[in-house]
Amino acid sequence: MRRIVTERRTRRRSPAHPDPSGSGGVTATPAAARRGTNGGEATISVVIPTLNEAANLPHVLARLPSWVDEVVLVDGHSVDDTIEVARAIRGDVRVILQDGRGKGNALACGFAAARGEIIVMLDADASNDPAEITRFVAVLLAGNDFAKGSRFAPGGRSTDITGLRRVGNRSLNGLVNALFGTRYSDLCYGYNAFWRHCLPHMNVTCDGFEVETLINVRVARAGLAVVEVPSIEHRRLFGESKLRTLRDGLRVLRTILSERMRRHDPVVNPDAWRPTFRELQPLWDPES
Repeated sequence: MRRIVTERRTRRRSPAHPDPSGSGGVTATPAAARRGTNGGEATISVVIPTLNEAANLPHVLARLPSWVDEVVLVDGHSVDDTIEVARAIRGDVRVILQDGRGKGNALACGFAAARGEIIVMLDADASNDPAEITRFVAVLLAGNDFAKGSRFAPGGRSTDITGLRRVGNRSLNGLVNALFGTRYSDLCYGYNAFWRHCLPHMNVTCDGFEVETLINVRVARAGLAVVEVPSIEHRRLFGESKLRTLRDGLRVLRTILSERMRRHDPVVNPDAWRPTFRELQPLWDPES
């Protein structure tokens, strides 16, 4: 693990350094006490944006740790059986219909709907290993604000990224490090976890694949305690990626430059970012 930013209360950045424990200082086992900010056990929500992922969802949902409290599936107007498949596998899944389009809007809707004290971002194409959630949560329980997945930190790798995307990610990542004083090793990766108090600082207001960059820049500017978690990205199992390298790369670049020009003001309205969304009636209530 690599610590990127000092704790939120200091508002100062520090050089990244490895965590010798490899788990953020907490034994990463489901039996470990999940101590929340209210003194009780921290609840965990997993937010999964989907768009025609019916074939991939069985490989994702079946591998979620049993101790995850809530799964929030945010559907982006799928025309296949995505929702039906999710409900058949997990009857307690909460299905949110996003109010707009794009991954950024889907994640914002999922964040707004999530009830957990810890929120995990997970892709629906089976490229992220749900078993790694344990390590992300351990980093947060160790006292950090944001656990940032990285394919290029020691122990991480990708079997999916193309040469062009690798070069683009490295270049844009270097630009963010230079402009914002971070020491990130990966910029455009969607596997992350965080405490819900990060949401007003993240202020997710974008629509597309630039959302990971927006989040990474804003948590850094807010001075949150960020630790990189090595992660292995696999090839998507079925279907085609919605990512378009050049188009989305330009969106990421525009986001970086606009964030650099934006004045960093204290959070006044912590709910200003929240989008509208519609939730389908659940098949059954896990609390009943």
